Amino acid sequence: MRTSRKAATLITVAALGIGLAATGCSGSGGRSAEEKPAGDSAGAAAGTPRMKIAMVTHSGEGDTFWDIVQSGAKQAAAKDNAEFLYSANKEGKEQAQLVQAAIDQKVDGLIVTLAKPEAVKDVVAKAVKAGIPVVTINSGAQFSKEIGALGHIGQDERVAGEAVGEELGARGRRKALCVIHEQGNVSLEERCAGVRKTFGGEVENLNVEGTNMPAATSSIEAKLQAGKDIDAVVTLGAPFAAASVKAKEGSGSTAEVDTFDLNAEVVKRLKAREVGFAVDQQPYLQGYLAVDELWLNRTNGNVVGGGEPVLTGPAIVTAKDVPQLEKYTARGTR
Repeated sequence: MRTSRKAATLITVAALGIGLAATGCSGSGGRSAEEKPAGDSAGAAAGTPRMKIAMVTHSGEGDTFWDIVQSGAKQAAAKDNAEFLYSANKEGKEQAQLVQAAIDQKVDGLIVTLAKPEAVKDVVAKAVKAGIPVVTINSGAQFSKEIGALGHIGQDERVAGEAVGEELGARGRRKALCVIHEQGNVSLEERCAGVRKTFGGEVENLNVEGTNMPAATSSIEAKLQAGKDIDAVVTLGAPFAAASVKAKEGSGSTAEVDTFDLNAEVVKRLKAREVGFAVDQQPYLQGYLAVDELWLNRTNGNVVGGGEPVLTGPAIVTAKDVPQLEKYTARGTR
């Protein structure tokens, strides 16, 4: 597993954040997250006042990435004596309404994504004004300080895209199709822009309907049939890697399929050499650290990363990393 040099330092900061949280918990008699299986809430929670933490994301239906984020958040919430509330909508307007609902519930902390910042930043700023600490995760890092968030946890999307562009070049690819599964998502657009910046070949974007997998597969297949010179397909979410493999088979293309994000299916396809490489941004860590930062801030006045973005990726994962990752993806934490 190769980690981008630009991300390495702040990933260490993220690991230290978990260490601090575990130390705070051990004094209350509970086992740390490292001492028990992820997702196991056995043992006593922290002896700190009960908290209510809401997470509102831009997830579409069926996106397994957010299951992993929630797994990390729930683990931290169980340890931190916090009630965890989750809601999501891929449309910016509806996501903003969900943030308002969290404010109305008088939550003690808010975790939010900024994939469509113009739609949600005003209501998130409203939460900050109401005295609700906010941590942003996954997308929209550049807007986090503007809305008054404690900090941002995720990967730098442009850096991640640049890492993919470099990897494609190292593999001798010449023309890449970058598949965007949610039009208007600033993070996805940044990924493709990053690929374009460092890749010596041509990059073409393709927008597909991310919530309709058969339609997405058909769109990719049609593009591969029309563009016989495409020798790499880059998908921006793990579920679309399998769709692209199917589209490749249907079109007779020889293009390599590569993807952002991991899940059990991607690891299986890496092992079978059906996917060349994946970019891991550690979604479990994003959920875990976000809850922990809110707890640490309330109970000890801490701000993880000193208010600067805490990077959880990117790392390039290939078939050789499969033995290390299989047990984690099988339990839904990587």
